[in-house]
Amino acid sequence: MNLTRFVYKLAFERRYRQIQRYGTHSTELQQMQLSWLLNRGARTKYFRENHYDATIEGFAKSVPVLTYDQIKPYIQRMQQGEEDVLWPGLCQWFAKSSGTTSDKSKYIPVTDDALKLTHMRGGTDAMVIYLALNPESRVMSGKGLILGGSFANEVHPKGIKAGDLSATLIQNVTPFVNFIRTPSKEIALMSEWEAKLKALTQSTQDVNVTSLSGVPSWMMGVLKEVLKSKGAKDVTEVWPNLEVFFHGGIAFTPYRQQYEQLIPSQKMHYLETYNASEGFFGLQSSWDDHAMQLIIDNRTYYEFIPMDKYDESNPNLGDFAVPLKDVEIGVNYAMVISTPGLWRYIIGDTVRFTQRNPYKFVITGRTKAFINAFGEELMVSNADEALALTCQALGCEIADYTAAPTFAKLPSTENGEKPTSSLDEPQESKGHHTWVIEFVQAPDDIEAFADLLDLNLQKVNSDYEAKRYKGIFLSRLELHSAPTGTFNEWLRQKKGKLGGQIKIPRLSNSRQFVEELMEMMEEGVSRS
Repeated sequence: MNLTRFVYKLAFERRYRQIQRYGTHSTELQQMQLSWLLNRGARTKYFRENHYDATIEGFAKSVPVLTYDQIKPYIQRMQQGEEDVLWPGLCQWFAKSSGTTSDKSKYIPVTDDALKLTHMRGGTDAMVIYLALNPESRVMSGKGLILGGSFANEVHPKGIKAGDLSATLIQNVTPFVNFIRTPSKEIALMSEWEAKLKALTQSTQDVNVTSLSGVPSWMMGVLKEVLKSKGAKDVTEVWPNLEVFFHGGIAFTPYRQQYEQLIPSQKMHYLETYNASEGFFGLQSSWDDHAMQLIIDNRTYYEFIPMDKYDESNPNLGDFAVPLKDVEIGVNYAMVISTPGLWRYIIGDTVRFTQRNPYKFVITGRTKAFINAFGEELMVSNADEALALTCQALGCEIADYTAAPTFAKLPSTENGEKPTSSLDEPQESKGHHTWVIEFVQAPDDIEAFADLLDLNLQKVNSDYEAKRYKGIFLSRLELHSAPTGTFNEWLRQKKGKLGGQIKIPRLSNSRQFVEELMEMMEEGVSRS
């Protein structure tokens, strides 16, 4: 008997039929979410103190759209153990992630309702969708390797804990999930990565792992360590029944080729999820279409602001927000969410819808320039602050800069064939950030500048610091000094191509700008 199909019929088939209603009842389902949220929101100090209208008709007119920095005072009250602030009751869990313009880290409240009805339901939905797409699956004949983070070493009142969202999820999963997951909770929540990686490898390498869940960059490190420990050529030799990787957090495209080389199996599947600290919002629902389907019955109410109207300094920004039923295909939107603990919150992601009924979308970027290729969430504010600290220390001055990720490459043999082992990756092939900087006053030693800049980036961004820890996931940044006038010439050449409003892109997940600048530098393009 196929145990997986039995479990699907018993526990998941009904949920799949509910998800299929997204195509015909989207407006009704979203109104139900808002009504449910407002019924509880009316009991909070946030609504009472500000005299907000907790009705469907008055919600958008009275409740403002807010960034993290604007809602932070309420979150800080919750962190101190105050009850009924943004959501009824005490919030015991906070997801700690990369910071904002004013803080190294930000703390997202994960209330009990958000935990159970948004995050955990999303995780279940990922399995529901996968089993519906792959009826021959036997994923439940083995265990799922779930790679998570840890709690921060911080003291909060009333037993409140902060840390990676995944740590909170692992801490609160049902006993059934613990039965089909690996490694143990004790190993999964270890904070020291090198010790954790060793323990994780030893505890999972002989387990019948059938699924993986985690961030692509971190999971890649685990797979390589497992192969090294087992002396195996590829992952199929270790886990022959592995069939799916539920991935999210960062773009998978740069990693796909590496995974396909490490897991050369025709039965292997990759299913993208949109699970953020603020909630679980989307799932890939087709093998032919990498767009994700918006989850619209998970106690989340969505609004969207067209990016051509987006201006955080506008106190009336909420006037431009439209509900799901009014979004247009092909328009770039900033996503605004209301959840059990957040109200009209600008999550920072931008999306573009590719279809309606059911609503499918792709993540197009962030409301601000950033790099998030390895889970580091480096923002322009972080880069500016780190550069200022570095220049102050070394007596330098910068005219312009831009930075982008450089992804790791698997080694190859001289004839281009796949190597017998992909474990002996040279240090220089690790992922890192590539910077192009034009100096007004250059440093005496460019490599010393790069060293200090890298340290300062770790100082101002906790996620970058985590990825750079002992060089396990990210190597030190690579820096190229551009001759005077390079950026102006680049702007002059690209204006006609990209439009008259083009500006210097400080940070980007795309390497287009860095490569164009470096090509100009190599060719010694004349400047007028």
